[in-house]
Amino acid sequence: MGPRAGLALLLPLLLRTFALAGRAPRSHSLRYLFMGASEPELGLPLFEALGYVDDRLFVSYDHESRRAQPRGPWTWEGAASRLWLQLSQGLKGWDHMFTVDFWTIMDNHNQSKGSHTLQVILGCEVQEDNSTRGFWKYGYDGQDLLEFCPETLEWRAAGPRARATKLEWEGHPLRAKQSRAYLQRDCPEQLQRLLELGTGVLDQQVPSLVKVTHRGAPGVTTLRCQAMNFFPQNITMRWLKDQQPVDGEEPEPVDVLPNGDGTYRGQLAVAVPPGQERRFTCQVEHPGLEQPLTATWEPSPSGALVAGVVSAVAACVIVFLIGILFRILRKRRVSRAATGGYVLAEVSMTQMQEKQRKAVY
Repeated sequence: MGPRAGLALLLPLLLRTFALAGRAPRSHSLRYLFMGASEPELGLPLFEALGYVDDRLFVSYDHESRRAQPRGPWTWEGAASRLWLQLSQGLKGWDHMFTVDFWTIMDNHNQSKGSHTLQVILGCEVQEDNSTRGFWKYGYDGQDLLEFCPETLEWRAAGPRARATKLEWEGHPLRAKQSRAYLQRDCPEQLQRLLELGTGVLDQQVPSLVKVTHRGAPGVTTLRCQAMNFFPQNITMRWLKDQQPVDGEEPEPVDVLPNGDGTYRGQLAVAVPPGQERRFTCQVEHPGLEQPLTATWEPSPSGALVAGVVSAVAACVIVFLIGILFRILRKRRVSRAATGGYVLAEVSMTQMQEKQRKAVY
């Protein structure tokens, strides 16, 4: 199982947090996403990791292969190969630390058995004035658990059940100091080297592809606008009715998630009365687009096309069967005519023999 599938299943909450928060203008970020399951089932891994620079995927790692894999159009040659070696060794270290932390959290939850998941997001952000901000969060079974505060060397617990792990980790001053050193020194240094390596790569913009899907239900229809394969992740999506912004209820938040190949996808839905679908338009704005892109739902002609094809095939089959039936009937008529001739010939021969016998006697 690759890192894209597992992380897509177990990290949506953490990813949405960063996708919606975004980064300040002219800032840069480096973040790692870790995920694992205590008893892997449904294809979930023991440990997997993804690394992003400015929302651009550049590395992945999984516990089974214990190998770091380059992602995206990065070049790891020359001096960059030493950085890649450091990244690979670092991810192996995170793999071990993740496993130790996982069992510690399970023990403190009195859950030595059963299937559980752990998610971690950590990294740093460097502002235009060179000021830095580090972040390190743990999520357990899909819920926030602990967050590290480098300024105070403390762990902020999200609930009572996280307090035991908080006290245990804070009881090891060396761990807290090493964590702060990574967030405030090692991470920014690594980010700077990656920015130099990614010159020309991080500036690329991939415009979004947009389509609108339709789902009907009794009394209401849902139109879903889907933006696909875009980069960077900041995107604006809105629904228009008769070319005007939809009024009334608050629009559904835009869900932005990674595809696993360095690009992103988002969607926005709206409920409309049946029969009024053509009055609604989805408008998308993205840095890769010169102007806003709009899309409307178009009824698929596939239904009529399929019906036409079925009708044509049925007609061909009927004609074919009629042709076969006609040939069978024709053969039977010829056969009967030939059989009738043989009978008449036999009767005539019998009559002639009878006349000859009478003439002799």
